[in-house]
Amino acid sequence: MPRKPASPALRLVDAARSGTAGAGGGPAASSTDQIVDSITTAIVERRLMPGTRLVEQQIADVFGVSRTVVRQALNQLSRDRLVTLEPARGACVAMPSVEEARQVFEVRRMVEGGMVRQLAACITGAQLAELRAHLREERGAVSRVDVSGRTRLLADFHVVLARMLGNEVLAELVADLLSRSQLIALMYQSAHSAEHSQGEHVQIVEALERRDARAAVRLMEQHLASVERNLRLDPRTPDLAAVLRPRG
Repeated sequence: MPRKPASPALRLVDAARSGTAGAGGGPAASSTDQIVDSITTAIVERRLMPGTRLVEQQIADVFGVSRTVVRQALNQLSRDRLVTLEPARGACVAMPSVEEARQVFEVRRMVEGGMVRQLAACITGAQLAELRAHLREERGAVSRVDVSGRTRLLADFHVVLARMLGNEVLAELVADLLSRSQLIALMYQSAHSAEHSQGEHVQIVEALERRDARAAVRLMEQHLASVERNLRLDPRTPDLAAVLRPRG
């Protein structure tokens, strides 16, 4: 039975960790995948805010493709709940309600609480070293006020934890939940709340290092509750062509 392709959210995490996010995915990547990855990256990195209109012709001009290809990409993003398609208005970055955000965070607390409980019982020295290296990257991005870097790294932390259990289904679920919650949480994170989140990640890793499952679960639940409390909307209208133009 063929292996199910990774979700766009998980593919984005992989691309971001290897330094290729938004770079087009190489010659093998289709134009549709390139557009999907570029728009997803721009959302995660706060360059496209909720409610931003995604004009088909502008996107087609940026990538040098037909509007049919753009429409395919927007349809895929709509299925992933990152884009909303409206008959009269066209496509725009999704703007989930606060109630939907609460539901997403409720699911994250249930899933990620169980995740760290299990991980506390089996985490290895090599995995702890990987987490400490990740925390150093987070700390550096927060100190530099690297908004896109810190947003990506703070989100990636949760997928790294999931993958340490060797469960790709769990990793995909966490990545997909992050894509949805980032639209109204991580995208609006101030430098202060980002620094606070990074400190909470340190505490979670310390609990895992002690193999203290109860503390790890409590700290993860508190961390997600803290992120949820810091939700705030501040929509801006960017230059769509400038945001999506391939880098380099």
